Formats: sequence, C-alpha cells, structure tokens
Amino acid sequence: MIALANLCLARNPLLALAAFAFAGTPPESRAEIDDIGSLSQAQFKPFSRDLVSALTYRSITPAEPLAITGFDVGVGVSVIQTDTDLPWAVALGTEKSYLTVPRISLQKGLPFDVDVGGFYATIPGTGIQFFGAEVKYALVEGNIAMPAIAIRAATTKLTGLEQLDLDTRSIELTVSKGLLNFAPYAGIGKVWGDVTPQKSALSDIVPLSKESPDMVRVFAGLNFSIFLGSLAIEVEKTGDNLGASTKIGIRF
Repeated sequence: MIALANLCLARNPLLALAAFAFAGTPPESRAEIDDIGSLSQAQFKPFSRDLVSALTYRSITPAEPLAITGFDVGVGVSVIQTDTDLPWAVALGTEKSYLTVPRISLQKGLPFDVDVGGFYATIPGTGIQFFGAEVKYALVEGNIAMPAIAIRAATTKLTGLEQLDLDTRSIELTVSKGLLNFAPYAGIGKVWGDVTPQKSALSDIVPLSKESPDMVRVFAGLNFSIFLGSLAIEVEKTGDNLGASTKIGIRF
C-alpha cells in the first residue's frame, strides 16, 4: 500500500493521502468473529442481514461510462449502521452500532459502453476481508440534454473467517447527470446474500442454519472531478441499514 501511495503522489496528492489513510487504518483490536456458535437462529438472522448489507458491492460512481481508454482508481470508506448490537456482542465480544469498511477499487472502460471493476475491502476489528467484481452497461451514455442511465451487476465474496461463508449478488439501475465538474447520481437495486455457518462454528445443542437475506438498496451521491482527480460522496439505505460512503481517486 505504501508503494501505491508513492505512485499516486506523483499523479495526485489527494489520492496519495487517501492511500496512506487506508494503509494506516488502525485496527480496533485483534479480535475477530469467532463465536458464531453461541448465536441463536433468531440472533443469527439480523447478524446475517448486517453482514450482507455491509459486504454488498458499492461502486460509488455515476452512471456515465468511462469509455475504452478510461480508468477509475480510488480508495474510500463506508460506514454502515448495524440493526442491533446484541449479535455482535455475542459473536465478536464487543458491541457494534456501525461497521467501518475501508476499500481500494478499480474500474476500467471497455468498448460498447461497458465498464468492469473490482475492489478489496476489510472491516477492521472483525477479521473480515472481502472482494468483489462488477459489470456495468450504459443503457444511455448521456449528453448535455440527456442523463446517463446504467445497469450494473455485481458479486462479492467473504474471506478471512473460518466460521462463515458469505457471498452476495446485486443488480442496480443508476441515473446521473453531469453539471460542469459535478455529477449527481441516484439509483435503486436488489441485493441477495447467502450466509452459511461452517462446521467449526456449529453447536450440537443449537445448530445454526444458513440465512439468505434479500433486500432493496437505494442510494444517492455526488461525484466532483477536477483535472484527473475525483471525489465522491454517497448515502444509502440497504434493507433497514443506513450508510454513507466516500471515495477519492483518479478518474479519466
């Protein structure tokens, strides 16, 4: 990550600062989610919804396609509210009213108004690491008179935890309109997740079953560009979980 920041420094000092911030995110503790078996099924259900909400794909970009020579490289952070503290206190040993999710991401433009992208993220203090990928197609490219409209399909996968398997799938529709250096955008989508306890987490007394939450995600944001730099902020509601995200990077 330090090498990334050094590379960014020559191109964009703001991106370098964000890269250092990502690298230096202090861990809340060495704790990780390691007591899933102590949860009841009634506790595991909202816990699973919190996880799917936090781990779903967030592009934090407007609908306009990047074009074949375009790139978007950035670092950012999301803060996602949890539904209830109790399952986190049981599974992690500490209450969590919100989850902080730093990430590094990359999008690349392709021909025919198609963009592809991916990211890597963590949730400090939980042991969670995860990654994801997206494909976006601009139904309307957008111009001075018309907004851009895009559809995106994405998936994410949990790593780093022995006691859980988790993956998400999502599809969303985004609309944005460029106004000078600003591009406000908004969207709506659907998220599906599978949260599966592993054998090491299961109890013979109270066995846990897989949870498969599905939820609606609505979001709105603003992307600001100057030269090659960009800054995006976004607010959202995924199921019952409120959240906010920001991303800084290079976009061209």
